[in-house]
Amino acid sequence: MSAWSARPRAVHAAAAASSSSASSARTLRERKEAVLREKKEWDAIIVGSGMGGLTTAAKMVAKGAEVLVLEKYVVPGGSAAYYEREGCTFDVGSSMMFGFGEEGTTNLLTRALDSVGKSMETIPDPAQIHYHLPASQAHEDGLKVVVHRNYREFVEELAAKFPHEREGIEAFYGDCWTVFNALNSLDLKSLEEPLYLLGEFFRNPVGCLQLAWFLPQNAGDIARKHIKDEELLSFIDMECYCWSTVKAQMTPMINAGMVFCDRHYGGINYPKGGVGRIPLVMAEGIEENGGRVVCAANVSKILTERTGEDGRPRAVGVTLADGEEIRAKAVISNATRWDTFKRLVREEDVPRSEVEFFERYKKSPSFVTAHIVVDSSVIQDSCYCHNIVLEDWDKIEDCCGTLFVSIPTILDPSLAPDGQHIVHAFTPDYIDGWSGLGADEYKRKKEEVVAEMIRRLEKAFLPGLADAVIFKEVGTPRTHMKFLNRNDGTYGPIPSKRPLGLLGMPFNRTDVDSLYCVGDSTFPGQGVNAVAFSGFACAHRALADLGLEPRNEVLDKGMQSLFGFFRSLV
Repeated sequence: MSAWSARPRAVHAAAAASSSSASSARTLRERKEAVLREKKEWDAIIVGSGMGGLTTAAKMVAKGAEVLVLEKYVVPGGSAAYYEREGCTFDVGSSMMFGFGEEGTTNLLTRALDSVGKSMETIPDPAQIHYHLPASQAHEDGLKVVVHRNYREFVEELAAKFPHEREGIEAFYGDCWTVFNALNSLDLKSLEEPLYLLGEFFRNPVGCLQLAWFLPQNAGDIARKHIKDEELLSFIDMECYCWSTVKAQMTPMINAGMVFCDRHYGGINYPKGGVGRIPLVMAEGIEENGGRVVCAANVSKILTERTGEDGRPRAVGVTLADGEEIRAKAVISNATRWDTFKRLVREEDVPRSEVEFFERYKKSPSFVTAHIVVDSSVIQDSCYCHNIVLEDWDKIEDCCGTLFVSIPTILDPSLAPDGQHIVHAFTPDYIDGWSGLGADEYKRKKEEVVAEMIRRLEKAFLPGLADAVIFKEVGTPRTHMKFLNRNDGTYGPIPSKRPLGLLGMPFNRTDVDSLYCVGDSTFPGQGVNAVAFSGFACAHRALADLGLEPRNEVLDKGMQSLFGFFRSLV
């Protein structure tokens, strides 16, 4: 029996209970020691077990690579993990899961699990989001739009709100479908691997050319070609902001096409038992295929050496916080770019390309999150799982401006005791406003922010919420930084200025030999399906470099030079 199938929930429950925390820590330490005795050198070490790192590991072990995943926390998953309190199972991050479809190639979570012989039961969500947006002269009670799973139902609802823009709505989302259909016709792997690119081009030249056309463009550019109504353009901004944390003018069209269409093609599907089941099941599959996933293993440094004639640094392993050194042929960082190159890699080994990245991109905000358990009577039968609340378009990007709400117990009642619902409310915020606070001031500010969340939710669509609260647990950017090991609690990079689509976004290889990055700091960016795509690409590129996938060294060097040229232009 796999270590993960034997203890999926017991580990976290033990870690949360003080009476058994010492026993839990001992179990984790003994497992770590046992795994590290297995090999002197691994094919790849993956730093962090977020969905990007786990997807990379799954695809690599499926090809026979010996992979070790090291996770600082006591359960895998990063922001896709879970915790338990008061008989409830809470999703740490988003409950909106893409990538669980059954057809095409963009169903990346289904495919990643399948590569290690796993599958999951999911619950289809009838809608992606119910928007509760600002009032206007045209919509005096507020702009309320449901993004139905059925594409035509969504378009008809939106066109009914903006009848004079029906043609523009059809044209904009039609362009999104052009992008998506091109992506969905390709075997999604590394865009840094020229043999793969040539093969896909000869197999589907039209799809590749379509993607090349949209690659340097942003969703806002395309929207403004078709749509003139400023309120509708603001709605498109929110459609992008809710997963990219930037407006449409800053959101690459490739990303928008994938998100705006996969929600209808594969749909939003909630994993039975909670989002935290995904990393547990994937870790189990990784181990069954010869890999190892070790928790409570805090990587403090990425080891580098300069042994070649060119004097370039090469990643050769990692150092744990307890001083243990582990060697590997490749190191893959699922940490943020800031954590990777400002904390894990020696300053003298940080390449110029990464310095330029910090000039082109800034950290996205973290979140204030509130897991609120309520009496089920306050949630109406007509309520959708995912909701977004905004009262003023000018505050869409402000700290605590846009309010996200998930009620996963609408889809899976087993997450909470009978008669109760989980309301997960979260809103973007930066760590600056939470730093330097004393314990009492910190606690008071948390209570004030959550009280304001509840007030807004009562006004928007959950009247009586305050009186229905049974229990609440509040997290801040400080919480995200501490438990998810993310610099300032950030959820990834956003452009410092208007980008040329995805041209400036780095891929998986870095200019430190044998060091790769995966996750939301790499192409194609933020979101569960996006980081899974990053994992597919990273695994393919690393496997090729390890000799476990076909590669051509001459073409490789040419491709790297080409990508460097494009980034210099951006």
